[in-house]
Amino acid sequence: MTIQRMHVGPRMSQIVVRGDTVYLAGQVATNNAGQSVTNQTREILDKIDGYLAEAGSDKSKLLSANIWITDMADFAEMNAVWDAWVDPENPPARACVEAKLAAPEYTVEIMVVAAK
Repeated sequence: MTIQRMHVGPRMSQIVVRGDTVYLAGQVATNNAGQSVTNQTREILDKIDGYLAEAGSDKSKLLSANIWITDMADFAEMNAVWDAWVDPENPPARACVEAKLAAPEYTVEIMVVAAK
């Protein structure tokens, strides 16, 4: 089975497709870095929508999601955006943990796996 990599950089690929499974790298809000958790989460989910579409998938086919948030005090704020976005008929398996991220201006990072 072939492996397709898209948006390949020196350290990672943003999208990897193997068979009927799409893996996205962890996404952060580059345009809204340093802004509210709401703005960062919205940007991240928009990026995820775009990458999934590019790979021939969409959020209704999510299998799993890993979410990292720098402060669990922002959990409800992030969830408000997530809940408005996620397909309520097809929610993925999900984990959310508090962690330091790559740069202090990032407060949320989301990584997903989806079927095609």
